[in-house]
Amino acid sequence: MFPTEPAAVNHGFGTLLKNKNFLFLWFGQVVSQLADKILLVLMIALLENYPPLPGLAKNSMYSTLMVAFTIPAILFGSAGGILVDRLPKKLIMISSDVIRGLLTALIPFLPKEFIFLLIVTFMISTVTQFFAPAEQAAIPLLVKRNNLLAANALFSSTMMGAMIIGFAVGEPILSFAKNLFKQDYSQSLVVAGLYIISAIFLQLISYQEAKKANEYTGGIRFWAEFRDSLRYIQKNRLVLNAMLQLITLSCVFAALTILTIRLATDFGLKEKQFGFFLAAAGVGMVMGAGILGHWGVKFQHRPLPLIGFLLMGLVLGTIAFIHNLGLALALCGVFGLAASLIAVPMQTVIQQQTPPTMHGKVFGFQNHAINIALAFPLGITGPLTDALGLQIVLVCLSVLVAIIGIWAWKNTRSVLQDVI
Repeated sequence: MFPTEPAAVNHGFGTLLKNKNFLFLWFGQVVSQLADKILLVLMIALLENYPPLPGLAKNSMYSTLMVAFTIPAILFGSAGGILVDRLPKKLIMISSDVIRGLLTALIPFLPKEFIFLLIVTFMISTVTQFFAPAEQAAIPLLVKRNNLLAANALFSSTMMGAMIIGFAVGEPILSFAKNLFKQDYSQSLVVAGLYIISAIFLQLISYQEAKKANEYTGGIRFWAEFRDSLRYIQKNRLVLNAMLQLITLSCVFAALTILTIRLATDFGLKEKQFGFFLAAAGVGMVMGAGILGHWGVKFQHRPLPLIGFLLMGLVLGTIAFIHNLGLALALCGVFGLAASLIAVPMQTVIQQQTPPTMHGKVFGFQNHAINIALAFPLGITGPLTDALGLQIVLVCLSVLVAIIGIWAWKNTRSVLQDVI
């Protein structure tokens, strides 16, 4: 099941590389994304030094920390977009980087209580909700219209690459900093330094931004657009189903993030080395996206999302019973490849079936819905693992993923045949 309309081919990468303002924005994004991923590794590592709250087990602490990362996206995701329309985007991005850097540098000097770590995590994630929309809104100001596709493709690839590299090198970098400087604050300063470097790149950007009226009508527009997007999605069964599959995929990855922390210890790794499993999944996703990008036409009329969900379920069920680290990492790579069979076609379906006048509303609703949905797996996976054990949770998750894939395919198979 892959849309027959191929994505427009764009040869604008050469032009982008000659655009110094865009390059400064891209460099800032690369460094900021790396900082975000290494920060998550740092937070997991710091939990070793924090006593749990009364009645809160170790895995539950991981889930609680992940929820603290996620809640701001639910509360302030839309507010960030509204603020971006009223203030200079460059100012928002630089301020966000500086604030996140200062908050990260402050961590070692706070009391060693889990509640303080949660508060700082919540604050950093809140600031991130303003950086992300400002970054996306800045791209059209720096890139000509016919190069927007190439620019967005480059940014999307960078996000996945940052996940792979950040999780893979996060623990070695933090360990190196700690061993080199022999100070508790050295690891936090490394991450804080990355945010500051990102801010420096962004400061080098030079462009003219049109001034906007400051009248307060954002709230009215927001609720009107929210209702429009909700009505459209409810009426378009294909878009709704594709969005549900993307939300499900995001939830599975969220649960996997928690499970890989426990998985790391089962394979003799440190808890903070959980990122190796996620990095392997990221490599698989990049490979899958590359395969579909080059040979997607050959997969027309194939039930790619169904294959993806079934393959993900098989991997989750298998990894629960193996004890070889190399095989586990390879399976995580297969898991990522399977995920790309869902993400790429479903995102393409939404783009093709949504009229241009609805793109912003629909994709805004999609991101908001994903962030809301993530809170459930992040909050429940840790306690379930504490109560039932890793193996049982992995098997149950594998069965659930397979069932959802079959249901989603049966629910829209007849509709898809009309558009592919």
